[in-house]
Order: sequence, then structure tokens, then C-alpha cells
Amino acid sequence: MPDQPPSHAGPFALGAFTGRAAAFPGLVTGARVRDLSDQVPSLRALLADWDSWLPRLHTLAQDPDGTWHDLAALRVHAPVEPGQILQSGANYRKHVVDLVAAEKESVHGATPEEARADAERMMDARARHGVPYLFLGSPRAVCGPYDDVVLPALGEQHDWELELALVIGRSGRDIPEAEAMEYVAAYTICNDLTTRDRLYRPDLKAIGTDWFTAKNADTFLPTGPFLVPAAFAGDPGDLRITLRHNGVVRQDESTKDMIFDIPRLIAYASATTTLRPGDLLLTGSPAGNGAHWGVFLKPGDVIEAEITGLGHQRNTVRSAT
Repeated sequence: MPDQPPSHAGPFALGAFTGRAAAFPGLVTGARVRDLSDQVPSLRALLADWDSWLPRLHTLAQDPDGTWHDLAALRVHAPVEPGQILQSGANYRKHVVDLVAAEKESVHGATPEEARADAERMMDARARHGVPYLFLGSPRAVCGPYDDVVLPALGEQHDWELELALVIGRSGRDIPEAEAMEYVAAYTICNDLTTRDRLYRPDLKAIGTDWFTAKNADTFLPTGPFLVPAAFAGDPGDLRITLRHNGVVRQDESTKDMIFDIPRLIAYASATTTLRPGDLLLTGSPAGNGAHWGVFLKPGDVIEAEITGLGHQRNTVRSAT
């Protein structure tokens, strides 16, 4: 645990913890945690009946009975074991404009002003007429919000990408945008780490990106600390995303900068796959990753991340050996 208990919006949040005995699902109220293992075996099981559980959680949060712990005395795990992880690429306007403008300058010889204006026009058109870009992540990459991040032996450009993640609380397919928010149970924090120099395969250039290798190393998806119910999180289109690398602020942006909002992401994803309770949908990462700064993760580095009302993460980086 960090020195200060991570705060959360609303009267309660949910998490997964270990005390002196086995891991348990917990109901977090400030600095205290009620053990929910006498009520439900896991948060995944709770999410499977989210609409029924939410009012019960309000009652349990006010009930002095049951087993209560000090949060500071517990180990905090990732709050959910997702069935599937859907990840949004290129979904923050400033981030994508920076990338496109840099390419137009270096490859096509445009001036900085021309390159940026052209990139901004492209993003405006994409927001009006385009569709999201999604890919799948491996649940095996998930680790806790305070666990060590272990750098794989292959690759050198290990990068951070802090993201708002939504947690599905109701099964659905072909979900209309107008109904999409009804399927969101809660929000959490994910840091979608990427090994940049393994993203493209030199032996298979025509195939393009190798998301599996670049993004799915063990511990490459710190998640949590909590699931904050959607009713408490405020406007998900206006939350602050902040990441510090060795104390230096590297990402600091509002979710207002998303090109495709959450309803559009859910509608697009559910047109292909059935969304089920416990699935995670990552909404993309804003500008300020390591590639932008020319700085990548090394053993001994510390990553600190927070999103308004969702708590914070602190991960120390180490090598695999």
C-alpha cells in the first residue's frame, strides 16, 4: 500500500484485497474495507448481477456488522479479473494530432504550422465520419495498482499509457449509443504499457502492428485500485488523467479530449462482440507518453498515476532478472 490511502469518489468503491488470510472482495468506504466474502465469492460474480447488488452495497456500507479492515493494512490487488479487455487506440485528439503532424513534417516536408493544421482537419473529419480503433488485450497482463512492473527481456522502449477504463455490468450485443451508458457499472484506472520497439515486426512489415507482443507482457496492465460505481464517478467525459514518471508530470489531460466518447466505443465494440459483466473497455491514452518525451522505462523507475475520483497507482519498475 502507498503511504496515504487512495481516495475514491462517492460513499463507497469496490476492490480485491489480501489481509492475513485469503484474498477477498471488499467494499471500500474511505480508509475502511468490509470483507464481502460472506456475501459473494468475487467482484466478477457481483458484477454479473450488478443492478441487484448496487442498492445492497449502499446498505452494507452503512452496516457496522460484518468483518471490517483498515485499508492501509491490506494488500490491494487488481479489482476485477476481466473476461475480455478491449483497448482503444488513437482516441485522444491532441495525442493523434501530435503523431500525424510529426509524420507530415519528417516524411512529407510540411512546415510545423501546415502539418498541425492538416492533422487537426483530419481529426475533425475522423470524429464526424470515422469509427473507433479497437484491439484485444490479454487478461494475463493485469497486475495490481501497487505491484512491480517487470520489464520483459526483449525490447528496450518500454512506455506508459494511462487510461480511463470502464467496467461492463450488463450483457449486451449491438448496443445503441443512446443506451450504452446503462451497460457501464463502474470505472477504474489502467496503465496500458507498451514496448514500442516491438510494436512493428521487421520480418512481416505488410502485416503491421504486433499488439500481442508489444502490449501483453505479464504486469503490463496495472489496474485499479478500485471499481468506482458509475453513479459516483462524475462525468466520464470530464475527468483529469495525470501520470508522473520519477516525479515528473508526463501526462496531464482531460477525458474531454477523447475523439470517440464512451457511448460510441460501446456501440462499436458491441457490434462485433457480446459485452459481458466484468469486461474492461479502455478508452485510450492522452498525449505525453514516453515516445513523446524521448524517455522510456528503466529498472528502478517509479510510475505514479491518478484519475479524478478513481484513486491512484504507484508502480516500481524492475527487470525480469
